[in-house]
Amino acid sequence: MERFPTRIVCLTEEPTEVLYALGQEHRIVGISQFTVRPQQAREDKPRVSAFTSARIEKIMDLEPDLVVGFSDIQADIARQLIAAGVEVWISNHRSVAGILGYVRRLGGMVGAANDAEAYAVSLEHHLEEIKHAASKLLHRPRVYFEEWNDPLITGIKWVSELIALAGGDDIFAEKAESSLATGRIVADPRQVVDRKPDLMLASWCGKKFLPDTVPGRSGWDAVPAVATGQIHEIDSAIILQPGPAALTDGIDRIHQLIVDWSGQERLAN
Repeated sequence: MERFPTRIVCLTEEPTEVLYALGQEHRIVGISQFTVRPQQAREDKPRVSAFTSARIEKIMDLEPDLVVGFSDIQADIARQLIAAGVEVWISNHRSVAGILGYVRRLGGMVGAANDAEAYAVSLEHHLEEIKHAASKLLHRPRVYFEEWNDPLITGIKWVSELIALAGGDDIFAEKAESSLATGRIVADPRQVVDRKPDLMLASWCGKKFLPDTVPGRSGWDAVPAVATGQIHEIDSAIILQPGPAALTDGIDRIHQLIVDWSGQERLAN
């Protein structure tokens, strides 16, 4: 009998990305329809779930011996699968350390603990390289990250931490401590104006960011980021998933935007 699961359904992207990175993709039999990394997964694996819903019958047809999901938002899916006799692991990590721990735990669950440790260490090294590069910047911009526009919702903890590592200061770092989106609502948009962000980053979960709508917000013409045109979208696939993408392409994108801002700041002065 196989010691480790051989038929895994991934309800979100991050377990798929991790298992492919560890050379364990042969264990995956189903993925989320929102999976974009790696591209090969979309070509090789059937898509059986969204984020808040799943095709339970199709999942059962795949005869999984493990289903991996993320967060309390997938509790209903997990409940249905557990009731059907399926083993389910729902992670609930919300920080950079949590992502690294997730890589290690998932690797251990499939018998690839050593490879997972090496992979996690490589991710840690990359974060240290970015942090070191950021330490050489002359100025740290005040950064506003917008995850949603109506109501305004600012970034979750791992996003706030990546901004800090990349060389910026999240203007709503205290809100990032909330694991729930309701705790990260900016009830009064004037709070953004008052905190004077130099750089605005946005990734509207599930829809395209519309930067041209930002300058028209009441009073926002006084926001330095708006006045200087420092409004940038970050692809949700590389920042809003609590997996390796955020620690590689996500932080790289944030750091480059901060470096670009820093260069323009020097020219302006």
